Amino acid sequence: MAVDTSVIGKPTGSSRVVIERGPVSVFADAVKDDNPIFHDEQAARDAGFDAIPAPPTYSFVMQHYGKFADNQPPDPTGGKNVVADVMGGLMASGGLILHGEEEFRYHRPIQVGDTLIGEGVVEDLYQKESKGRTMTFLVIKTTWKNEASGEPVVTERFNLIHRA
Repeated sequence: MAVDTSVIGKPTGSSRVVIERGPVSVFADAVKDDNPIFHDEQAARDAGFDAIPAPPTYSFVMQHYGKFADNQPPDPTGGKNVVADVMGGLMASGGLILHGEEEFRYHRPIQVGDTLIGEGVVEDLYQKESKGRTMTFLVIKTTWKNEASGEPVVTERFNLIHRA
């Protein structure tokens, strides 16, 4: 079954996230990182940061901590969930969905006090055969930019895999 690649380039959403000290410290604890830079502002400054930095991979969860419904940018999707449409269509015929590869490219550290704007887009959609099964890969790229400067802070690539 060929996939409809016309979704490549379509937006997956837009979010505004405020980076706050409590959630950053809780996340550091959750990933068992006891480095004081994630808890103490002076330790962060002594290490060369302008503010407390977020631990690596924090951008994957930050929408659960700092995204407030009344403070969101306009929805570029027009209410259409491209990811759900693609994966839902594939799941209608059965199979498994797996979280595949995830990549984080940091342009600078995420820091407490940042307000970030994330814009997601379908970067790729393709299929591979493996052991007589079809695997469909949906690649989403989200670029998080500093709201004040427009400068990129982190770019994420996230793969969902459907195995028929």
